[in-house]
Amino acid sequence: MAKDICFHCGLNCNNKQFELGDKLFCCNGCKTVYEILNQNELGCYYDFENNPGTIPTEIKGKYNYLDNPEIAKKILEFNDDNIQLVSFYIPSIHCSSCIWVLENLTKLHNGIVISTVNFPKKEIRITFKSKKISLKSVVELISSIGYEPYISLENAKNSTHKSNKTLIYQVAISGFSFGNVMLLSFPEYFQESGFWLEKYKVLFRFLMFIFSVPVVFYSAKDYFISAYKGLKHKMLNIDVPIALGISVLFIRSTIEVLFNLGQGFFDSLTGLVFFLLLGKIFQQHTYNYLSFERDYKSYFPIAVTKLNRDKTEESIEVYKIKEGDRLLIRNEELIPVDSILIKGNATIDYSFVTGEAVPVSKKSGAKLFAGGKQLSGAIEIDVLQTVQQSYLTQLWSNAAFKKEKYGIKTLVDQISKHFTFAILGIAFIAGIFWFFYDKSMVFNVFTAVLIIACPCALALSSPFALGNILRIFGKQKLYLKNANGIEELANIDTIIFDKTGTITTNKEVNIVFEGIALTLEEKQGVRNLIRFSNHPLNRMLYEFLEVSGELKVTNFKETLGKGIEGKIKNNNYKLGAASFLNVENNVINETNIFMAINEKIKGRFIFKNSYRKGLNTVFNKLSKEYKLIILSGDNEGEKEYLSKVLPKNTLFAFNQKPEDKLHFIKQLQNKGEKILMIGDGLNDAGALAQSNFGIAISENTNVFSPACDAILDARQFNKLPTFFKLSKQTIRIIKASFVLSLTYNIVGMYFAVTGQLSPIIAAILMPLSSITIVVFVTVLTNFYSRK
Repeated sequence: MAKDICFHCGLNCNNKQFELGDKLFCCNGCKTVYEILNQNELGCYYDFENNPGTIPTEIKGKYNYLDNPEIAKKILEFNDDNIQLVSFYIPSIHCSSCIWVLENLTKLHNGIVISTVNFPKKEIRITFKSKKISLKSVVELISSIGYEPYISLENAKNSTHKSNKTLIYQVAISGFSFGNVMLLSFPEYFQESGFWLEKYKVLFRFLMFIFSVPVVFYSAKDYFISAYKGLKHKMLNIDVPIALGISVLFIRSTIEVLFNLGQGFFDSLTGLVFFLLLGKIFQQHTYNYLSFERDYKSYFPIAVTKLNRDKTEESIEVYKIKEGDRLLIRNEELIPVDSILIKGNATIDYSFVTGEAVPVSKKSGAKLFAGGKQLSGAIEIDVLQTVQQSYLTQLWSNAAFKKEKYGIKTLVDQISKHFTFAILGIAFIAGIFWFFYDKSMVFNVFTAVLIIACPCALALSSPFALGNILRIFGKQKLYLKNANGIEELANIDTIIFDKTGTITTNKEVNIVFEGIALTLEEKQGVRNLIRFSNHPLNRMLYEFLEVSGELKVTNFKETLGKGIEGKIKNNNYKLGAASFLNVENNVINETNIFMAINEKIKGRFIFKNSYRKGLNTVFNKLSKEYKLIILSGDNEGEKEYLSKVLPKNTLFAFNQKPEDKLHFIKQLQNKGEKILMIGDGLNDAGALAQSNFGIAISENTNVFSPACDAILDARQFNKLPTFFKLSKQTIRIIKASFVLSLTYNIVGMYFAVTGQLSPIIAAILMPLSSITIVVFVTVLTNFYSRK
């Protein structure tokens, strides 16, 4: 382990202020966690992984609202007189050490009965004795060791959510029945007569009928419901011929068994339903831990601190905030309502609402909008509007968030319309032929055509192809909401990119100095001066100036929203805005900090966006097939640079408010364009919802992703052209599988129309066609994805 690495979290240590024995820590928080764990015999935490911890955040007073019984009631899953149970989502869970320490919370406090971690979902479930430790204390305990839970207003609303396991039960029943029916069918497949066969034949057929009843009326019910709804709306979807095939299989097989005419097709019936449901399971088995439908409730805290007139503090629910209330907003807390700043220095990060990359400073009396995050200490605000009436909440009242996507008929439904008419036509023609040739064969031939032509292979090709692509995309960190989106993605002709946080990255800072070259001592002076400031730009500059050496700063003064000044070695340093240094700034669309020493202007530090790696390559590839647009809430400061770097046919639109973005996309859609929107923040939520397909770029795929159809890990940005190309290839594969399915149907039709369809031929052809289609689409999608 490197000497300058924090023993707890692994970050670089800029100084050796926090040492304990031979171990070095980057901050007092990491050192405290180490001491807590060792005092409670949990030092093994560091044996599983090197530097497994995270830096604990300041929690003083942050969770006072959990002492409010009404709020606690909404979070707790179980609440007896003494025993309480709660579950939390903890984003910082990442390794075996995390699991070990969180499942040993009983050693940190005897009031905790048991704690269990669900690693894939990053959740912890804690049972505790409320008489020994409160809910607030539980949260403060896990936060103190670096595992702060993510608690939002949405958690309180959805605490009673239960998962639907109906599909699993349907598959289980159909699979169990299919296996048993096949076993009962074998004797008649391979032996036409015999003592034991004649003795138990009736019993076996009756058992097959009994096994098939729950398959038809429970496992296959969704196909009948879907077919009914489709016919009700005068639409022939894929479930119509499937429901028809299942009905005919069951009715004919029942008639044959009741009148002792044969063994029926119960094996084909149960196998058909089982394979169809397997396709559904495969298609739906995607990354359910991701949230694709987040709105403002996902980001807002459950409660805030209200300041009463007698100067006492009270934790109240966000929904109980009234106009005129005075609230206390602590450092790093979200502002939940539109308000007026009354007291304190406000530095607000609006990037997640407006898309503007640079935090803004506000003076007393300034209006603050909901959704901004306070970055510089505690402030007091007076509420102008309730949560429901705030600017950010109104964004979600737009019709774009209520519309149902993928309203167009899918490829399968379009084909099934023609398929159904063709099959019914063939069945009637064959029936009419046999009516004049041999009337005893009419019913058998008519039903045989409907049985063998049941589009099971047609229905399976799409779920398995799309489901496999979902899995492949997921491995490459593109998580789609559902499989239908792949078809929508393949039809896109226009791609719109947000700028801040989408094509730029917040992980890196690109700062250049323009002016008279600074000496080493001057750089040290600047770094030591800005060390006293909490302004976000000064923090960035502090990290950028990698020079060591401490210099004494005197007469330090910070003018809010303007700049800072101080004396170092009898030299007066000033850093800040152009107006603070009385300098004329000719470029208004750039973010910069001017610098002067002894009233002499030395130059300026220019803050430029750091663009994602491979941006130029991505746009050049996409420009060959798509119309490309940059749609940003930021200013035009980097339009000239982007115009040089990106393809010439790229269009630009800056200074776009959230509602402007939404209307911009609507106008393009009215012209017939299919829009893909790629964004990252709440300011893009309306545009993502309005677009035909929306992808949210996220540095952390588990948190802070607005309403969207897919979430892309920011590190995979350069793979966007590959994802789009593979989507189109998948649709081609599905079409090719339809041709293969049609070939099987033609072969089966020969046996059906000529009256030669026996149960054993149906039992071979139907599963064989299904298995072939599944293998065909799976192999090809895997092949193209690797290629």
